[in-house]
Amino acid sequence: MSEEGGHSGPGNAAAPTTGNTNGAATTVSADQPAPINTQKTKPNTYDINEDEYPTSPQGTRTPNPFSRRQTSMDIDDYFAGPRDIQKHSKWPLFMQLHGSIVPKLILPITFVGAWATLITVISENFASIDLGISSILLTVTGFVVGLGLSFRSSTAYERYAEGRRYWGTLTLTCQTLARTIWIHAKERPECAKEDVISKLTAMNLLVAFAVSLKHKLRFEPYMHYHDLKDLVEHLETFSEQATKEKLSSPARKPGVFKQVGESLGVTFATSNPRKEMKKATTPLGNLPLEILLYLSAYIDQLVADGQLPVPMQQTTAYNGLTALNDVLTGCERVLNTPLPIAYAIAIQQITWLYVMIMPFQLLSTLKWITIPATIAASCIIFSILFIGREIENPFGNDVNDLPLEAFCAQIMEDLEIMSARPKAVWADIVQHPKNKVLFPHSNSTAEVWASRPEGALRRALYNRPHNAFSGTNPCGANTAEGSVNGEKKPAASSNV
Repeated sequence: MSEEGGHSGPGNAAAPTTGNTNGAATTVSADQPAPINTQKTKPNTYDINEDEYPTSPQGTRTPNPFSRRQTSMDIDDYFAGPRDIQKHSKWPLFMQLHGSIVPKLILPITFVGAWATLITVISENFASIDLGISSILLTVTGFVVGLGLSFRSSTAYERYAEGRRYWGTLTLTCQTLARTIWIHAKERPECAKEDVISKLTAMNLLVAFAVSLKHKLRFEPYMHYHDLKDLVEHLETFSEQATKEKLSSPARKPGVFKQVGESLGVTFATSNPRKEMKKATTPLGNLPLEILLYLSAYIDQLVADGQLPVPMQQTTAYNGLTALNDVLTGCERVLNTPLPIAYAIAIQQITWLYVMIMPFQLLSTLKWITIPATIAASCIIFSILFIGREIENPFGNDVNDLPLEAFCAQIMEDLEIMSARPKAVWADIVQHPKNKVLFPHSNSTAEVWASRPEGALRRALYNRPHNAFSGTNPCGANTAEGSVNGEKKPAASSNV
């Protein structure tokens, strides 16, 4: 780069200074003011000068901290989740590996195949040893195993569906609270800018509540996570001090054996999900609940300042806070109330017992075919068993768990859409020149109908159901005047 600020290199001729920002190579002297860009653009009230008031880092697009679009083929990423629901695979379902339970079946099926091979080889190669037994036991025990697997799957999916309902309620409540804050909370003329900043702060806390709830449900009690830190670091919480102590101790990266073992479902390689909470030396607090306290203080401030004067709007705001608290406690109930351990152990034991005695019952009939038959049957049985175990906790990091990142991103995008424009003036909407109040039965605008007698408008409203019932084309042959006068008009009069 030259001393005057010009760039030198391939495709860039060295120049003293460029005075415009649209790419034109205009050369000016050191004491000459930079030329003004006189190109006319569409005026926008909300345009700001990024050089004078920078709003974001210059350069590349700001990344979305909630997105899982940047994924890789690494073991700890490909078999980790939750799955990005926006991605589409063209492979048939029976050939898809990502999201499948197949990786966790490798070791159990290998063991069962080796067991079936051992039984078959001994029985077929040693005539004096006959390990085959009657297959009647398959029918008797098969009913019990099927009943246990059905109970396991139904209870697991019930918890999965209940967790999804709570997050749907969370999305609805955040939208309702944000709409109440942005539209119904009045902005005082003497401090309108400060009120807008207060509204944005409260709406950011709604996003922070969702993100902190996600981390809490995954036993991540701190606030240094990339999608949470910037939303809550200005708050005084118990998690703030705990995070400082957490960052002072270096984190250990899991080894290859541990990563592969967790992907294959090896219990000895699986870490305790609550280990971060057990190692804490200071109170961790309850970050979502503490965020609710700040939101409650904001609603109280709105009511005290007279910015939320309508009682129904106040009730809506306080009911929204209660709904958020209900979502918090409901998700904690789903997380902390798994299937009773006695049921879980019994179902695992009877399933493994059924699979282990299967080669003895198939041997007399299938001979060497016992090996592939046992493997196929075990694959079916273990698939149902392991799927139930995986979705029992719908808030985890398994591929088939709920995509909480996507839910948080949706809440953030919804709130950004709500705050993109100020409160609309209803009179401007009604008087808009493109407002076709009787569309599709009439293409006339509100201004045209306002110039007509009230009786004509009433007759048009009365004739709309009759036109729909008779199957006439609203914007075709039967048009506005046809609706008003009860006559069929040609298509040329459709804009009347």
